[in-house]
Amino acid sequence: MAPGGGDAFDVICIGAGTVSEGMASELKGTGISFAVVERELVGGECPYWGCIPSKTLLRSAEVLAEAERARELAASRVEWDVDFTKIARRTHYIARDEDDTKATEALEDQGATIIRGDGRLTDAHTVMVGDRQLTARRGIVIGTGTSAAIPPIEGIDSVPYWTNREATLVRQLPRSMVVLGSGPIGAELSQAFARFGCTVHVVEAVDRLIPGEEEEASDELAKAFEEDGIRVHLSARAVAVESAGDGIQLRLESGETLTGERLLVAAGRRPKLNGLDLGAAGIATTEKGWIKVDDQTLLAAPGIWAGGDVTGIGAFTHLAWYHGKVIGRQLTGKEAVADHRAIPRVTFTDPEIASVGLSEANARKQLSNVRVVCADSGNGTRGYINGPPGGVIKLVADMERKVLVGALVVGPRAGEMIAELTLAIRALISLAVLEDTLHAFPTFSRDLDGLFPQLVD
Repeated sequence: MAPGGGDAFDVICIGAGTVSEGMASELKGTGISFAVVERELVGGECPYWGCIPSKTLLRSAEVLAEAERARELAASRVEWDVDFTKIARRTHYIARDEDDTKATEALEDQGATIIRGDGRLTDAHTVMVGDRQLTARRGIVIGTGTSAAIPPIEGIDSVPYWTNREATLVRQLPRSMVVLGSGPIGAELSQAFARFGCTVHVVEAVDRLIPGEEEEASDELAKAFEEDGIRVHLSARAVAVESAGDGIQLRLESGETLTGERLLVAAGRRPKLNGLDLGAAGIATTEKGWIKVDDQTLLAAPGIWAGGDVTGIGAFTHLAWYHGKVIGRQLTGKEAVADHRAIPRVTFTDPEIASVGLSEANARKQLSNVRVVCADSGNGTRGYINGPPGGVIKLVADMERKVLVGALVVGPRAGEMIAELTLAIRALISLAVLEDTLHAFPTFSRDLDGLFPQLVD
């Protein structure tokens, strides 16, 4: 028992998402006791409202698009009716019908004690869950993730808008939708719903789609959206929203109004701190509200770590898992630091958009001798075989060190192709070795054989 009659554990993790899973994989069997505090579902955002249900929707949309392409590649006539009830049923099944029983059992099998409720820090060693006091002998880990950021638009609180949570688990297909934001969440869901037959308007405040990626990716996505009939509004700032009949009406700064049965807000994410009282534990935040951590150790304060989305380093499930592993190793006494030079990211639109490392613009700001090479991924042998759409491959190299520092792949299997380029950046593999590496023929990766020689003097 802890002082005051509470419970004592070696480690307390606030948030039972991917960070806790990565940490638990390192603590299992070590004799280190740990509790995981969760206010919602064990497993976090990804399996129930994020990555997994959204990619399930996208898979259904992709199958429909491939059926359409069959008319060009394989069939004279293809007919189908979209069965959204079937699509929704499968999506809910893949998302476990929001049942975290198996996820809870899996974490408990790793040795965790699951405690349900809101965790609140009272000092650097103590977490309160309701009236229950938990004391950490070795350390506290914060992995609470993020929630949708809701922009301060006049009237938005008066309409029943959707975030990713409502959109991914919808039971009935809306006839029309207005989407605020064209980042990964907005882009993926816009394309999925458009392919199901929903009329989609995308509103983006800047002058190009998916602005967090290279301009080449924006251009390719714009082509795909046009093909799918998605109506894009760029450099468009939403100023007011109100109910209109059976839906909503969104007014833009330009005076234009857009109407839709549903409004999907996909305008970014914010840290989910849930009244943690960071100040009581000596934890600072960045200007944007993310928990400030040491980039290598992930320490937010002495004896307190933070990992995953809540740090603002990157909103990726695989990064949260990696952070959990690094923190877990430190808690077991091992030397472990995080390396953020090569964090791959994938937007699962059609075509896929995958990138890693520095963008061309950032590379030119940071490095003195940069070389960039590009290719149309639709012009390679596999691209011809696969058929449209094509895409682009872009490589960014530091010619002083003769290594790759950034990469973009837009096209089929881009998310798989980025793995090799991630390893190249992470391991500082020389351009000469990359140029001398064989790729099986005919694969999409074979296109790299024409690019790496351009980076070798």
